[in-house]
Amino acid sequence: MDKLTKEQRHRCMSAIKGKNTKPELLVRKFLFSRGFRYRLNHPRLPGHPDIVLRKYRTVIFVNGCFWHGHEGCKYYVLPKTNVDFWQNKIERNRKRDLGERQKLASMGWHCITVWECQLKPKVRQQTLRALEYTLCNIFLEDIRIRHYETTEEDPMVAEPDAEYGINS
Repeated sequence: MDKLTKEQRHRCMSAIKGKNTKPELLVRKFLFSRGFRYRLNHPRLPGHPDIVLRKYRTVIFVNGCFWHGHEGCKYYVLPKTNVDFWQNKIERNRKRDLGERQKLASMGWHCITVWECQLKPKVRQQTLRALEYTLCNIFLEDIRIRHYETTEEDPMVAEPDAEYGINS
């Protein structure tokens, strides 16, 4: 049984914010200190990602383990009251998150999800270093140099027209 009345529980739950959370601030401060520049909650992208790194074509979602249903996490425990409501709510959140990631991937964006439990003090530095490593790899992969072979008949090299959307 819940120790709070329905009104008290509603007030507590509605006070939980969705932007500028402590885990999100940790990630943002780390990225900024490492020289990564970003935008917050870009309104034109599906899901309004928490952090958008345009240079890297990467979005970062910083998810709370409870609200987004982090499977196998000790911080994802359903409340004992109103179980059906919470199961449905968290399942809708999961489906919405999956759909948003799929839309972003089809638009050419890399999607990274950082879970709240991965930012706990014991594993925080490992998680943040892994995030930095991943971003650097994405950048290097996206700008890698392409080598072309030329022939004596055709000494010029150009990208195929279809790749740039140019019709011949």
